[in-house]
Amino acid sequence: MKFNWGTGIVLAFIGFISFIMYFVLTMNFDKKFNHDLVTEDYYKAELAYQKDIDKQNNAKTLKENITYTKTSDGLLIEFPQDFDAKKITGKVFLYRPSNKHLDFETPISISEPYLLVPDKRLLDGRWNLTVDWQYNGTPYLYKASITY
Repeated sequence: MKFNWGTGIVLAFIGFISFIMYFVLTMNFDKKFNHDLVTEDYYKAELAYQKDIDKQNNAKTLKENITYTKTSDGLLIEFPQDFDAKKITGKVFLYRPSNKHLDFETPISISEPYLLVPDKRLLDGRWNLTVDWQYNGTPYLYKASITY
Protein backbone atom coordinates (compact mmCIF):
# COMPACT_ATOMS: atom_id res chain seq x y z
CA MET A 1 0.00 0.00 0.00
CA LYS A 2 1.32 3.39 -0.96
CA PHE A 3 1.21 6.14 1.66
CA ASN A 4 0.00 9.44 0.20
CA TRP A 5 -1.90 12.55 1.32
CA GLY A 6 -5.29 10.86 1.08
CA THR A 7 -4.17 7.96 3.27
CA GLY A 8 -2.69 10.37 5.84
CA ILE A 9 -5.90 12.39 6.04
CA VAL A 10 -8.02 9.25 6.50
CA LEU A 11 -5.67 7.96 9.22
CA ALA A 12 -5.76 11.36 10.96
CA PHE A 13 -9.59 11.34 10.94
CA ILE A 14 -9.68 7.79 12.28
CA GLY A 15 -7.21 8.71 15.05
CA PHE A 16 -9.18 11.84 15.98
CA ILE A 17 -12.53 10.03 16.04
CA SER A 18 -10.98 7.22 18.13
CA PHE A 19 -9.65 9.75 20.66
CA ILE A 20 -13.01 11.51 20.93
CA MET A 21 -14.85 8.21 21.40
CA TYR A 22 -12.37 7.12 24.08
CA PHE A 23 -12.76 10.47 25.86
CA VAL A 24 -16.58 10.36 25.77
CA LEU A 25 -16.75 6.77 27.00
CA THR A 26 -14.24 7.43 29.79
CA MET A 27 -16.08 10.49 31.04
CA ASN A 28 -19.45 8.69 31.02
CA PHE A 29 -18.49 5.41 32.67
CA ASP A 30 -15.52 6.13 34.96
CA LYS A 31 -16.74 6.80 38.52
CA LYS A 32 -13.87 9.16 39.40
CA PHE A 33 -15.23 11.68 36.87
CA ASN A 34 -18.74 11.60 38.36
CA HIS A 35 -19.51 15.11 39.65
CA ASP A 36 -22.82 16.35 40.95
CA LEU A 37 -24.42 19.75 40.78
CA VAL A 38 -23.74 22.09 43.67
CA THR A 39 -27.37 22.01 44.78
CA GLU A 40 -30.23 19.74 43.83
CA ASP A 41 -32.84 22.54 43.63
CA TYR A 42 -30.72 25.03 41.72
CA TYR A 43 -33.53 27.35 40.59
CA LYS A 44 -35.20 27.41 44.01
CA ALA A 45 -31.86 28.37 45.59
CA GLU A 46 -31.35 31.08 42.96
CA LEU A 47 -34.63 32.76 43.93
CA ALA A 48 -33.50 32.98 47.56
CA TYR A 49 -30.10 34.42 46.65
CA GLN A 50 -31.12 38.05 47.34
CA LYS A 51 -31.81 37.12 50.97
CA ASP A 52 -28.26 35.76 51.21
CA ILE A 53 -26.88 39.02 49.81
CA ASP A 54 -28.82 40.98 52.43
CA LYS A 55 -27.49 38.72 55.21
CA GLN A 56 -23.92 39.16 53.98
CA ASN A 57 -24.40 42.94 53.92
CA ASN A 58 -25.63 42.76 57.53
CA ALA A 59 -22.46 40.83 58.44
CA LYS A 60 -20.30 43.54 56.85
CA THR A 61 -21.72 46.10 59.26
CA LEU A 62 -20.42 44.18 62.30
CA LYS A 63 -17.35 45.47 64.11
CA GLU A 64 -16.07 41.92 64.35
CA ASN A 65 -17.19 39.10 62.04
CA ILE A 66 -16.94 35.34 62.47
CA THR A 67 -13.45 33.83 62.44
CA TYR A 68 -12.39 30.21 62.19
CA THR A 69 -9.26 28.38 63.31
CA LYS A 70 -8.05 24.84 62.73
CA THR A 71 -7.16 23.25 66.06
CA SER A 72 -6.14 19.74 67.09
CA ASP A 73 -9.74 19.12 68.26
CA GLY A 74 -11.36 20.31 65.02
CA LEU A 75 -12.55 23.51 63.40
CA LEU A 76 -13.17 26.29 65.91
CA ILE A 77 -15.71 28.87 64.71
CA GLU A 78 -15.66 32.03 66.84
CA PHE A 79 -18.56 34.49 66.93
CA PRO A 80 -18.22 38.20 67.80
CA GLN A 81 -17.19 38.65 71.44
CA ASP A 82 -19.61 41.52 72.11
CA PHE A 83 -22.68 39.32 71.41
CA ASP A 84 -24.46 37.23 74.05
CA ALA A 85 -23.71 33.68 72.88
CA LYS A 86 -27.01 32.29 74.20
CA LYS A 87 -28.97 34.55 71.81
CA ILE A 88 -27.11 33.31 68.71
CA THR A 89 -29.10 30.81 66.65
CA GLY A 90 -28.75 29.33 63.19
CA LYS A 91 -26.82 26.60 61.45
CA VAL A 92 -23.35 25.77 60.18
CA PHE A 93 -23.14 24.00 56.83
CA LEU A 94 -19.94 22.39 55.59
CA TYR A 95 -19.95 21.45 51.91
CA ARG A 96 -17.33 19.18 50.37
CA PRO A 97 -17.12 19.92 46.61
CA SER A 98 -15.52 16.58 45.77
CA ASN A 99 -18.03 14.34 47.59
CA LYS A 100 -21.58 15.30 48.52
CA HIS A 101 -21.81 12.38 50.96
CA LEU A 102 -19.41 14.20 53.30
CA ASP A 103 -21.59 17.35 53.50
CA PHE A 104 -23.20 18.02 56.85
CA GLU A 105 -25.13 20.66 58.73
CA THR A 106 -24.89 21.47 62.45
CA PRO A 107 -27.34 23.65 64.39
CA ILE A 108 -25.88 26.48 66.44
CA SER A 109 -26.66 26.00 70.12
CA ILE A 110 -23.88 27.55 72.19
CA SER A 111 -23.26 29.02 75.62
CA GLU A 112 -19.78 30.35 74.78
CA PRO A 113 -18.99 32.59 71.77
CA TYR A 114 -17.51 29.71 69.78
CA LEU A 115 -18.56 26.44 68.15
CA LEU A 116 -16.27 23.45 67.69
CA VAL A 117 -16.80 21.13 64.72
CA PRO A 118 -15.11 17.85 65.74
CA ASP A 119 -12.02 16.71 63.85
CA LYS A 120 -13.57 13.30 63.14
CA ARG A 121 -16.26 14.94 60.94
CA LEU A 122 -13.73 16.67 58.68
CA LEU A 123 -11.34 15.09 56.21
CA ASP A 124 -8.29 16.90 54.91
CA GLY A 125 -8.99 18.95 51.81
CA ARG A 126 -11.19 21.77 50.60
CA TRP A 127 -14.47 22.66 52.31
CA ASN A 128 -16.98 25.47 51.81
CA LEU A 129 -18.06 26.84 55.18
CA THR A 130 -21.42 28.62 55.44
CA VAL A 131 -22.63 29.99 58.75
CA ASP A 132 -26.24 31.21 58.55
CA TRP A 133 -26.96 32.77 61.92
CA GLN A 134 -29.20 35.27 63.71
CA TYR A 135 -28.74 37.53 66.69
CA ASN A 136 -31.73 39.43 68.15
CA GLY A 137 -33.75 38.81 64.99
CA THR A 138 -31.08 40.17 62.61
CA PRO A 139 -29.90 37.56 60.09
CA TYR A 140 -26.22 37.24 59.16
CA LEU A 141 -24.35 35.04 56.71
CA TYR A 142 -20.68 34.12 56.65
CA LYS A 143 -19.13 32.16 53.79
CA ALA A 144 -15.56 30.96 53.41
CA SER A 145 -13.65 28.44 51.37
CA ILE A 146 -11.27 26.61 53.68
CA THR A 147 -8.60 23.96 53.36
CA TYR A 148 -8.63 21.64 56.34
